Amino acid sequence: MSPAGAYLLPLSCPLPSDLLPRPKSSRPRPPIRDGDASQGRGRHPLGWGGPWRSGVPCRLRWAAAGARPGGRGSDLKPEAFDVPDSVPDSIGFPQVVRRELVSPALRPREEEEEEEEEGDGWLGAVGAGLERFPKRWVIVILCFSAFLLCNMDRVNMSIAILPMSAEYNWNPATVGLIQSSFFWGYLLTQIAGGIWADIVGGKLVLGFGVVWWSIATVLTPIAAKAGLPFLLVVRAFMGIGEGVAMPAMSNILSRWIPIAERSRSLALVYSGMYLGSVTGLAFSPLLIHKFGWPSVFYSFGSLGSVWLTVWLSKAYSSPIEDPEISSDEKKLIVSDNVLKEPVKTIPWRLILSKPPVWALITSHFCHNWGTFILLTWMPTYYNQVLKFNLTDSGLICILPWLTMAVSANVGGWIADTLVSKGLSVTIVRKIMQSIGFLGPAFFLTQLSHVHSPAMAVLCMACSQGTDAFSQSGLYSNHQDIGPRYAGVLLGLSNTAGVLAGVFGTAATGYILQHGSWDDVFKVSVALYIAGTVVWNLFSTGEKIID
Repeated sequence: MSPAGAYLLPLSCPLPSDLLPRPKSSRPRPPIRDGDASQGRGRHPLGWGGPWRSGVPCRLRWAAAGARPGGRGSDLKPEAFDVPDSVPDSIGFPQVVRRELVSPALRPREEEEEEEEEGDGWLGAVGAGLERFPKRWVIVILCFSAFLLCNMDRVNMSIAILPMSAEYNWNPATVGLIQSSFFWGYLLTQIAGGIWADIVGGKLVLGFGVVWWSIATVLTPIAAKAGLPFLLVVRAFMGIGEGVAMPAMSNILSRWIPIAERSRSLALVYSGMYLGSVTGLAFSPLLIHKFGWPSVFYSFGSLGSVWLTVWLSKAYSSPIEDPEISSDEKKLIVSDNVLKEPVKTIPWRLILSKPPVWALITSHFCHNWGTFILLTWMPTYYNQVLKFNLTDSGLICILPWLTMAVSANVGGWIADTLVSKGLSVTIVRKIMQSIGFLGPAFFLTQLSHVHSPAMAVLCMACSQGTDAFSQSGLYSNHQDIGPRYAGVLLGLSNTAGVLAGVFGTAATGYILQHGSWDDVFKVSVALYIAGTVVWNLFSTGEKIID
């Protein structure tokens, strides 16, 4: 090798590139001896035959001037020349060949750093991990976050109503009317939201719902100052937005989630509601204390715009519409779900003729009576009966909802495990829902026998913790019995649940004016027991509507 960098290249075989076709025959390739590597001799870096001197690192190019299409390797003569810094573009090697023609020892540092970032670097590993994250669970997490915002915007009124009632001199009956006005709009959009989601897809409907209720939340302080009628209208408008959320979510998950993952995915989504209550009840007193009660509605309502940005860019109504989903995941989902064309008409006569549908409707009513009383009246109970102040009432109310978030996910994993081990879906749904009814009934009956605030809070937490098993019972059943009409079915049953919220919330205010909290809990217990009987007699986990 000369000081100028000349290098003698043996071209005993032609270059297998687009410009230099592989010859039909060539001389036999000499074997590689073990000692060749130590002597700087070995096989060509691209695996082509012929001796290759690699002891001195250098940049290389092929002398291809004498190549002829179809020529033989013997026609090419070695040539000595100065080695430039790079492979010239005029030779026209494919990119992958051009990269390999550069000795690894002398590759540019930036190329090595680029490869490390793409392959071995931790950033590359994180990126690859996100790409491998199942898209169906991205949808579940987005639905979870929507439900988190849903209950944050809903429960803030249960805390803010205390300073608001003091400011505007509202009596308990008026407070009950305001709390129940949310359900007027919520009731109107249950079935309509289910039909809309089944026809146009859940992505559009859920996005609409979040935007609508976020705007109504921001407008709440303005309406309260304008007068009671305006506040009732705005709260009803907020209910309209939140009313489409559950049917839309049910439609989306029925298309995205396999049966074996149904309970745990629904439990995670619904635990977003519970954690939304935790977040709302935790931060509302702090915001009220520092900035005043209007700040709760302004701050919580503004979060909807952040969620919407991510939702529009990442979510799709079904895996068939998603261009980013992997083929393996799409095959897994499609093999477990029959993804038919969007619904054109709703077979109302068929749906309403099925006893399991009516069991679902009745059980949903019985369940929501007790749940909505907890959602709207517990801060008042802690304040009036247990004598906690405003901040303590909000913080202690967190415990039952936090317990529900944990219990819902535990119940979901238990239910999916039982199904995967061969237990029928019907039996699993009955077991989980029976726990969801009888557990709260038992612990609510204990409230009249406890005499310390700590025990009362514990009973309430246990009541709601067992209530959360309903997410693997009746709340998973819509997709079991009619996956194609899951949105409509949830709209139907949740309409009954909303009626329970309207009547139960308003009735609680009436009962408290003429009775006691023990009377409120007795009504809830009676409905829990009635729901248990109906559910175990008439429900099923099999598909009955196609």
